[in-house]
Amino acid sequence: MRLSPGIRNAEPYPFEELDRRKQEALEAGRTLVDFGVGDPRDETPSFIRTALHEAIVATSSYPRAAGLPELREAIVEWVGRRFDVALDPATDLIPTLGSKEPIFSLAQAVLDPATGRDLVVVTAPGYTIPERGARFAGGDVVRLPLTAPDFLPDLDGVGTDTWDRTAILWLNYPNNPTGAVAPIAFLERAAALARRHDFLLALDEAYSEVWFDAGPPVSGLELPDRTNIAVLNTLSKRSNMTGYRSGFVAGDPQLIAALKALRPSTGVTPQEFVQRASVVAWQDESHVQEQRARYAAKRAIFLELFEAKGIDVAGSVAGMYLWVAVPGGRPSLAWALELLDLGIVVAPGSFFGPEGEGYVRMAMVPTLEDCRRAVDVLARALADREVHA
Repeated sequence: MRLSPGIRNAEPYPFEELDRRKQEALEAGRTLVDFGVGDPRDETPSFIRTALHEAIVATSSYPRAAGLPELREAIVEWVGRRFDVALDPATDLIPTLGSKEPIFSLAQAVLDPATGRDLVVVTAPGYTIPERGARFAGGDVVRLPLTAPDFLPDLDGVGTDTWDRTAILWLNYPNNPTGAVAPIAFLERAAALARRHDFLLALDEAYSEVWFDAGPPVSGLELPDRTNIAVLNTLSKRSNMTGYRSGFVAGDPQLIAALKALRPSTGVTPQEFVQRASVVAWQDESHVQEQRARYAAKRAIFLELFEAKGIDVAGSVAGMYLWVAVPGGRPSLAWALELLDLGIVVAPGSFFGPEGEGYVRMAMVPTLEDCRRAVDVLARALADREVHA
């Protein structure tokens, strides 16, 4: 059977290999504490689950591509409270099936190789889906490296010819995997480039509600001119709703109109009962504050351990991840496999591109009790390494 080039050339998703190795460990009888994938293990708040249950009716209908008016209004109200920004629920946003789906599919709406707009610019190490979506849509990819200490790409190092071929520049702050944040001046610089060279600045802000001592991160929605800007956010991390698949895209009304025209053909608006549960999630902040405190408690015990052992944790000022330097200069996969033998699952930095080598990513998603257990295991393992060094 003949398949498209996008399918034929697709590389295996790296976390599939991690899942295979985890399954082998479980079948061997090991008990694992899993920091590998950013899938929260804390409960979805009960009031959200109740809203979902109450929204399930006897007769279902296809969800409208534009989403429920109540959901769009709830998102607009949340944006207003969080960022002091006024959006029009009719023209400035559209609900989406989480954020992964629009991150993958946005290139299909924006790339225009016939006119020379065939590039998607991404940062690396990073979430692999923007690059995969670009290649599936027939585009080429330029990778901008992120390096310590600030993990911001060098936008000034990109030539005019490259920007003139660019269809999308993807930025992700708070960043996955490094946990870095971007100042508003940096976002303003990127937005100015987008308008000057007429490409889309796409901002993945999935971790905007997980912050610590540095305070709340800024958003691209705070920029005074949202022309050529798309901001994506989701309830997955904010409200422990990864399985609900509920998010939104907001920004330039011209892009939102294009997505509204495209999405009835692709059928990717959340089910109506999920949308109604999403309304109550966006309306409440107390559960977000409680979850933020849980992440802070988990983060603190690991930072204390790594500081005591002289292991560098780079970035990691916001979001749910720790970007941990591999001790001893070993490959990240090698250390990840050593930790897997001890019952601790982490993601090798190489899974996020060769630029991530030398680090592992730890997602602070297990319960606090499991995190404490993992800290004890790590402390013993690192002490043994010191003895044998």
